[in-house]
Amino acid sequence: MSTSSSSSSEDGGGGDGGGGVGGGGDFEGPSSSRSRMRPSNGVWPEPFVETLAFQVAIDASRTIGRLAAAQALFNIFQVCSTWRAISNSDLLWQNLTRHIWNVRDLIHRNTWRDEYIYRHRTANNFRSRRYVYTTLHFVPTINNNNNNDGLSCRRLALSDHHLAAGFSDGAVHLFHLSTGVHLSTFYPQHRDRLGRFSSAVSGIILSDIRLVFATLDGDIHMAVVNGATPLRRAHLGDVVNDGALVDFSGCDRWWVGLYAGVPDHAFHIWNSETEELVFIGGTLTDPEAVMGWHLLTELTDIIGRIRVTNHDTAVACTSLRVVVFDLQNQGVVLVEEEFGRGIIVGSFDAVNESALIADVRGSASVRRVANLEEICRFTVRGAFQGELLGCVNGGYGLICVGGVIRVWEIEHGQFLYRFRERIGDCNALIADERYVAACSSDATIHLWDFGA
Repeated sequence: MSTSSSSSSEDGGGGDGGGGVGGGGDFEGPSSSRSRMRPSNGVWPEPFVETLAFQVAIDASRTIGRLAAAQALFNIFQVCSTWRAISNSDLLWQNLTRHIWNVRDLIHRNTWRDEYIYRHRTANNFRSRRYVYTTLHFVPTINNNNNNDGLSCRRLALSDHHLAAGFSDGAVHLFHLSTGVHLSTFYPQHRDRLGRFSSAVSGIILSDIRLVFATLDGDIHMAVVNGATPLRRAHLGDVVNDGALVDFSGCDRWWVGLYAGVPDHAFHIWNSETEELVFIGGTLTDPEAVMGWHLLTELTDIIGRIRVTNHDTAVACTSLRVVVFDLQNQGVVLVEEEFGRGIIVGSFDAVNESALIADVRGSASVRRVANLEEICRFTVRGAFQGELLGCVNGGYGLICVGGVIRVWEIEHGQFLYRFRERIGDCNALIADERYVAACSSDATIHLWDFGA
């Protein structure tokens, strides 16, 4: 594993280190020379002050950006010693961390305050291009399922401590993030295949406990991470009656598959706890039916993507349409929108409340998942120079084109910087709140760590 670090302010906007409009910077706050809020003559009860601090921080994060919440909190804490005392409230930091950084129950620091500070600093590193760059290496295992048709990475997945990479030969390679060590390789169970790429990986759901991956023929396999339990097939696909499983996503409650090839079979929804298939339906990919079948025999362009977001909803797209639907209520469509310009499907990604979409003219927008309302818009330079791939995390959108990864903040659409490293042709790209990972056409996995 090779490693390098980077911190720079070139390329338009990444170097102020202050987290953008309204400051943010390191969590310690401004110097004492700045103006502070003045206390009133009366004594306000601590629960009231705590509620006020929470609301002020939330308002700052929504109107200016997540990094601005720290500045707002600092101003509150400077009013007087009574107001400063609420900075010791673990409940306050728990509520703030959940609402601003979308952290629910599991934390990795000792306290919620420490977790908040860590998330803030990592996001600020992301804005300021402070990261450690590494490449991950592995020795491909010989697998004749696809007649040795090369190692094209089809999917990447991240958890807190692991990275999984799925390839066109059906292999899923698992790595430990902090060390870069290649831990294991999983292959789908052997059976008769319809097409040489029918066992190509079409989606991965990864936690630090469980790995679930799907292949184009509709099979879903499951393995325990760092466990002795062997890989097992959780669902046997029926490609003839369902079509090709072109994308697969999920969470701890749901698995969702996007299919193409058979009318009215676009969405399949499983209860991930019972592994029961609870819904089949949808027409999103009906126009791409022929392309779905072609995927089984040749690696064509990406024809559809699907993501599971908050509040039991999923959002999916093809080159023509974006659809948001309810997972709990039998796939009921909540909102949909047609795109006359045409979507670059590889650019699409969604996380939490935000979805990133770029069209064929190089115009990218960030949409609110609940109603597809536009949050911001920006232009992708060089969109016609090669295959375009996109991904998004809670605060930043990333687009790779021509081997160069560029970063925008997604609250106002401001361009921040480009990564120093050129990676060549890119097959897969993913980001979470700490890491960015990409796989180039030579099967090299590139990893950028903003929390090191």
